[in-house]
Amino acid sequence: MTKILVVEDDPAIQEMLKECLEKANYQILAAFSGTEGQLLLQQTAVDLILLDLMLPGMTGEALLRNIRQLSFVPVIVISAKKDVQERVQLLQNGADDYLIKPFDLAELLARIQIQLRHQRHTQNTQKIVYQDIELDLETHEVSVANQPVNLTMKEFQLLTLFLTYPQKVFSRQTIYETIWEEPYYDSDKTSNVHISNLRAKINLSNQQYIKTVWGIGFKFD
Repeated sequence: MTKILVVEDDPAIQEMLKECLEKANYQILAAFSGTEGQLLLQQTAVDLILLDLMLPGMTGEALLRNIRQLSFVPVIVISAKKDVQERVQLLQNGADDYLIKPFDLAELLARIQIQLRHQRHTQNTQKIVYQDIELDLETHEVSVANQPVNLTMKEFQLLTLFLTYPQKVFSRQTIYETIWEEPYYDSDKTSNVHISNLRAKINLSNQQYIKTVWGIGFKFD
């Protein structure tokens, strides 16, 4: 059964979501603080997270950053914050979707289904095709415009990350800690060199796929 973690400190909203989601045949885990949510994530794997921002203790923004250092599980932020810039920042920092309170339950269910469908497609597909790039997860073969491209392991991992989540902005810290699996200590040089090399290798069709988002990191466009 699909497992959803709901991180929300309002008991009434927790109960409403629990009732709605269980009727839709989802298994629900409830956390009433960011710290509790992080603890549950350390103990069990979930398929999707519904995340409030204004939480006691660890904020939703801090929990999102911690999640993205370890996982790309879909995260839908549910918050009363309506500021457009804040919403853009959250999406850039790893949220997959954003829903403003008060929200419609039917819309929430539809957004959950979209995220889960995308996640399952990614997990069940051995090949990722994006425009004229084709990447085989099993054989590690990559082609651009039907021309084979030889990538190092790190370059292949970087390309897989970008192709799995196109349009998403990744911070340099997220990229480094995901690919190199080490704490990030001002490691721009390492990731920048590998991304520069990857850019050169996949630029066979004069398409600038990897965009620099100044002050944040990179995105695949």
